Amino acid sequence: MAAVDDKHQIIVDAQAHGTGSEQELLLPVVEAIAPYLHDASLITADAGYHSEANLKKLAEMEIDALIADNQMRQRDERFVEQDKHKAKPHPLHDKRPTKPESKFGPKDFQYDPATNTCICPAGQALYSNGNQCTTNGRVHHKFQGAKSVCGPCTLRDKCLRHPDRTPTRQVTFFAKNQASPLKHTEQMKQRIDSDQGRALYGRRFATVEPVFGKLRHNKRLNRFTLRGKAKVDGQWKLYCMVQNIEKLANVGQMAWQ
Repeated sequence: MAAVDDKHQIIVDAQAHGTGSEQELLLPVVEAIAPYLHDASLITADAGYHSEANLKKLAEMEIDALIADNQMRQRDERFVEQDKHKAKPHPLHDKRPTKPESKFGPKDFQYDPATNTCICPAGQALYSNGNQCTTNGRVHHKFQGAKSVCGPCTLRDKCLRHPDRTPTRQVTFFAKNQASPLKHTEQMKQRIDSDQGRALYGRRFATVEPVFGKLRHNKRLNRFTLRGKAKVDGQWKLYCMVQNIEKLANVGQMAWQ
């Protein structure tokens, strides 16, 4: 992970983490670059770092930030035709996993909130196992199929993700028109969807992505050659330092001209 300034693409913080989740990495980096922040600073990050907890903490720290959510591009009319590009083959090598066959979702079940009943795609009734459950403050109704019904069902492969080890199907229906408990997430969506938010967030692509491209292509850092978090972190910082030295040299030449 690296934090880069948008003026000269200088890496102000670089850390290698032994975790696959990016959400928990945002705040440690923000704290590391705190000495470089000022009143006009704006932090931008992609959807991997988005969480309600992170946005709440940034608000408490009074740090201005634009953090994308997973549905940002779906709401942006500029990406309305992005699916046609996803269908194209990879120019070098297509390593994308085969997309699994779609399974039955809640929309395929007939739910009647008036009678508290639910009918599965096979025409069988599921039994209710909780009608006032809450998740993140949102009320929902849970249903589950009986083993005697789900066991011999011919639609198990389309209904269950793991039909070989999951005995029955469960489905959840959230009550409509509920106020979202994700206060900071909703506020961030409104801001990042604005014209100003899109313009400011759009600068992230030209700020940090070229740095990763140069490290991978120009410096040929396709993979780490060391093992262990400490050694990998040292190797990552070494490459970032070389990147900064080249940048500072070029910035200095520009200043002297």
